[in-house]
Amino acid sequence: MNGMSDDIRRRVQDHPCYSEEAHHHFARMHAAVAPACNIQCHYCNRKYDCANESRPGVVSELLTPEQAVKKTLAVAAAIPRMSVLGIAGPGDPLANPERTFATFRSLAEMAPDIKLCVSTNGLALPDSVEELAQHNIDHVTITINCVDPDVGAKIYPWIFWKNQRVFGREAAEILIGQQQKGLEMLVAKGILVKVNSVMIPGVNDEHLKEVSRIVKAKGAFLHNVMPLIAEAEHGTFYGVMGQRSPSPDELKGLQDACEGDMNMMRHCRQCRADAVGLLGEDRGAEFTMEKVEAMVIDEEFSRAAMARRKELRDKVTAEMDAKRARARAPAPVQQQVITLHRRPASADFSAGRPVLMAVAAKGGLVAEHFGHAREFLVYEVTGEGAKLVGHRKTDLYCDGGDTCGDGESVLAKTIRALEGCEVVLCSKIGFEPWGQIEAAGIAPNGEHPMEEIGTAAVAVWHEMLAAGKLAHAAPERQVA
Repeated sequence: MNGMSDDIRRRVQDHPCYSEEAHHHFARMHAAVAPACNIQCHYCNRKYDCANESRPGVVSELLTPEQAVKKTLAVAAAIPRMSVLGIAGPGDPLANPERTFATFRSLAEMAPDIKLCVSTNGLALPDSVEELAQHNIDHVTITINCVDPDVGAKIYPWIFWKNQRVFGREAAEILIGQQQKGLEMLVAKGILVKVNSVMIPGVNDEHLKEVSRIVKAKGAFLHNVMPLIAEAEHGTFYGVMGQRSPSPDELKGLQDACEGDMNMMRHCRQCRADAVGLLGEDRGAEFTMEKVEAMVIDEEFSRAAMARRKELRDKVTAEMDAKRARARAPAPVQQQVITLHRRPASADFSAGRPVLMAVAAKGGLVAEHFGHAREFLVYEVTGEGAKLVGHRKTDLYCDGGDTCGDGESVLAKTIRALEGCEVVLCSKIGFEPWGQIEAAGIAPNGEHPMEEIGTAAVAVWHEMLAAGKLAHAAPERQVA
């Protein structure tokens, strides 16, 4: 997100969903206060009391506004890195305006340092823009999957509009009109808008390029193209009917095609409607209402927690500013000489192709053991830098005991999840997975523990270039 104004950078620098850099350092919480929804999507199945699924629309506890406020204060005290409270479901927040805005009003008073944001399908958005602006909610996400009603009729079977259900193309046309009107109104108010789009192969995949063009022209700040989650066990219409999800290559290709001069979100985790913690982790089980209700949360408690959050936020922000300054500054002459000496004089560094590298990351560093990683961030790396292009979720290979249980099958799944990557960077990796990863055509690398991801990835790229591995297209490999 280069070239943004100082005001915009200030507004997103500690929002983990609006800033790829911030998501390494700041946490968020979703308050599940909005049960009702005013549309039906073929990719959605709202579930309650489900601890084993990580996707939008799923919660373990539905909260009242009062419970949501108390839980937010408890979480923000226990996790000082928490900077954002969002309402994203399990239904639509603006189809539950009383519950949603009661939560926002109380939190704005009791924890004014926490950003408030909302995620909506947009049907009721135009009627809510004024109230959103009054509560200083300056981050709104709209899920826009189409701008063509014929495409929309394949995604939305019905909407609830003016006290009646409307079906098919007519429903899609109304929804699209409301979404576009709401987007224009938010931008006119100076509110930052992120547009989420679900990529559905054969339905809207090619059409999303037009969606991206239009929302960009209307002033959307960020576009997040997400893969359809279509496993049959989730019970969605698409899942039951056998609609497939996109492959990682298909998703990346569409994101690249949509990008242009539009900021693209590549670090989305498609979080639960009651997610807690950093993106990529979920600490919700630590903060059940039974545990929260037993806590004493008074004015003194909240004031002390706010002071701790400010201290930590100031520290992390200063570190991020220093990191950006280092990236802009030219390398010292001595370091330049050392780097040049390490590179063969005959190497043509402009000829090296991009390489996809999977990183077991934590806090922006190569800091996770391969066997402890629940996800890998995927970077497209050249000699100039590393660009985050996605993430791959995995099962936990190592449980920390003497054995790793069903380790072989989990390892095979992990290797399949890393398809298309040529390198996996981690802080440490065991002998057994090393051999199987290598046999699958992926180069394991544990030589850069606790280094910044970009620095480590670019160093590995130059090593590959010097070894003559980047002169041709990426090698095809057998998936374990």
